[in-house]
Amino acid sequence: MEILRYRAFTTAEPNPQSGNPAGVVLDAEELSDRDMLRIAAELGFSETAFLTAIEPDAARVRYFTPRAEIAFCGHATVASGVALARWRNAAPVVHLTTNAGLVPVRATAERATLEAVETGVEDLDGRLLDDLLSALRLHRGDLDPVMRPALVHGGNLHPLVMVREGVLERLDHDGDAVLTLQDAHGWDGTVPVVHRISPTRFASRNPFPRGGIREDPATGSAAAGLGAYLRAGGHIDVPAVLTVDQGAEAGRPSLIVVEVPREGRVRVTGAAEEM
Repeated sequence: MEILRYRAFTTAEPNPQSGNPAGVVLDAEELSDRDMLRIAAELGFSETAFLTAIEPDAARVRYFTPRAEIAFCGHATVASGVALARWRNAAPVVHLTTNAGLVPVRATAERATLEAVETGVEDLDGRLLDDLLSALRLHRGDLDPVMRPALVHGGNLHPLVMVREGVLERLDHDGDAVLTLQDAHGWDGTVPVVHRISPTRFASRNPFPRGGIREDPATGSAAAGLGAYLRAGGHIDVPAVLTVDQGAEAGRPSLIVVEVPREGRVRVTGAAEEM
């Protein structure tokens, strides 16, 4: 067994604080679920990936937060792809079997592109939206007037809130209230609060108390869900390449690139560096 520590979705400019930290545990066959949870808690990152049955072009992967197992994690997948390319001479494309489905990952020793599982979009309104806005300490007047809130699937389930200019800078969510909603409704992923800067550039903040942290610096599954949401709502011209800036407010600026085809799987790309 080998425990590695990576920063995924690092920025183009060199910055030792950029990117979202993730654990990558290779050859985890001998670990029980309790062992994996303990190691994830000891590492203290929002997620740690545990890889088994590693072959040149395939592996099984499970993801644990310090609190529980989740179906998928984008930044830990990018880190895993880079780790396999660097340390195991993996094939150019590795097929990762996750609890959310099969995820092909094209990786080098510096960056990786994952093909997200089938994404979906559902309406989010009524009392549930009011409860979420209250937990985020936001109001309906803070919402983007065109792009409505939604539940998006990008490997995990995320409640997505699109907001007006200036709202992200003052976001100060109630962590306990957000956690209560995440636990009650099975929102394993983050709560992306997103502002559109330009037609293809977005800024995002992602409260994530369920992952044991206040705010996630970079979230690949939420970025995939965002791409699916924009395509489904006709908010972008497809095919499109989007950039998502995230993590600056958490002290870890991150850059996520999202490729949205006319149809089919959304692809998410990021650089990763070993810590």
